[in-house]
Amino acid sequence: MKLHLALVCDHALIDQAGKLSVLGIFERIFVQRFPAVHPRLHLVLRLKGRRTEIGDHPIVITLKDGDGREVLRGDGQVQIGEPPAGITEVEAGAILAFDVPLERPGVYTFDILVDGKLEAQVPVTVSQMPAPAQPAPPPQFN
Repeated sequence: MKLHLALVCDHALIDQAGKLSVLGIFERIFVQRFPAVHPRLHLVLRLKGRRTEIGDHPIVITLKDGDGREVLRGDGQVQIGEPPAGITEVEAGAILAFDVPLERPGVYTFDILVDGKLEAQVPVTVSQMPAPAQPAPPPQFN
């Protein structure tokens, strides 16, 4: 199995026919202050393989901060079913939703392992919003 797509977004779904829909792809998060939690980040994966790769494929996802410390971890499996006759390539999608704890600014990275092999790293840069500019005081006339 090979990972052909890995991204983070606001929302994603896979319909009954297997079509993937993705909304709000991003690579940067701004927060008011630290620590913070980014609610409902979706990590979207699309895997492809050969007909001979039918069956279960373990997936491990870890989110690490800029210092390499593990923030989140998820273990699971993607099951590839028997495709119709004549189809030689198989595919599967996965959407994982996370509430992401953010302790400090920096680059956080999702490491995605499929069948024990690192297939992708998806970085997300986290920054603090700049303070709003203070309005200038009104002019004073004597």
